Amino acid sequence: MRGILGAIVVIWLVIGVAAAVQRGYFGDDQEVSCATAGTTAVTVLAGPLNYVGANPKVDCEVPEPSS
Repeated sequence: MRGILGAIVVIWLVIGVAAAVQRGYFGDDQEVSCATAGTTAVTVLAGPLNYVGANPKVDCEVPEPSS
């Protein structure tokens, strides 16, 4: 039972990575920010849900350091 659950989790994440690749989240032209990293992470975690209409987005802003 434990091995089956582990295999399901791995397959779920592999499908999520495939969705993120198809959306171009791992391309060289992506800006590096909290929002893009978060969106990529939740896309991977959403797994197969990406193919049934889920399009997770993260909107975050990191405060600028004071000078």
